[in-house]
Amino acid sequence: MIAKPVKKGLTIIRHWFDAIEIRDRKLARFLCKVIPVQCPFERDIQFFGRTLAHIPPLCKLNPFYDQLAYLRFRALCYLVEQCGESYQ
Repeated sequence: MIAKPVKKGLTIIRHWFDAIEIRDRKLARFLCKVIPVQCPFERDIQFFGRTLAHIPPLCKLNPFYDQLAYLRFRALCYLVEQCGESYQ
């Protein structure tokens, strides 16, 4: 079980991520560039074209995963709705 001070600290940081407002094209592009679309740790280990092992996505272990994914989504929405551009 997580100690109360640690849990409170994580909650404060989660609220801070949720409170970030996207009002600038540069910030929206930066967030879309920095926050990956999918978990960068998921891998297939292959040897001569055969898959030997699969490393599952570990991003769900990140206590801020949901907040970061939602922040990237809000940045993408800002770029599409306010700036009229798409970001891949």
